[in-house]
Amino acid sequence: MVQKAPSRARGRPRAYDPDVALDSATAAFWRAGFSATSLDALSDATGMNRPSLYGAFGDKQALYLATLARYAAAGRAAMDDALAGERPLRVALKRVYDIALKMYYPPGETARGCFLIGTAAAESVNDAAVRAALRDGLRSFDAAFEARLRRARDSGELPATADAALLARVASALLHSLALRSRAGDPRAELAATAAAGIELICGAS
Repeated sequence: MVQKAPSRARGRPRAYDPDVALDSATAAFWRAGFSATSLDALSDATGMNRPSLYGAFGDKQALYLATLARYAAAGRAAMDDALAGERPLRVALKRVYDIALKMYYPPGETARGCFLIGTAAAESVNDAAVRAALRDGLRSFDAAFEARLRRARDSGELPATADAALLARVASALLHSLALRSRAGDPRAELAATAAAGIELICGAS
């Protein structure tokens, strides 16, 4: 009897790498937003067919939520790194905004702003899960700023009367403004100047 060669199992490609796939899906969602990104577009971007995508990540919403969570976690890690150490508060805040602007203005591409704010804000109106992801991501950024501002207050960089929680929300609001204005097409140099003015406002708080 002639034995048939074992058939290849359907599903994930053997070269499947979740990080690479999520990077590709993030780029697709970032370009067009959640609603306008079709499953075919996600399949093309990731190199995975629909059954593979479903098997790896679940439905389109689940994949989108996974990209949001991954982006927010990476953003928080970058903020923690920029705000860590003994560098002066002004320098630390500038590092955060410089990193953000570098991300919002990819070389050789149209300015894209922040993935979380730029795509989740529209979907959050009618999708509770996306709204929760947006809220948690923004609050995580608030927390990173607040921890550094408390440290600055305790070390005397800020007055003892400075409200670290309130200033953290101001610092986050500046980040949100940079995200939205970059996506709207404002020149990067103008937003860098805006960030510098915001830093002076925060660091001069009394």
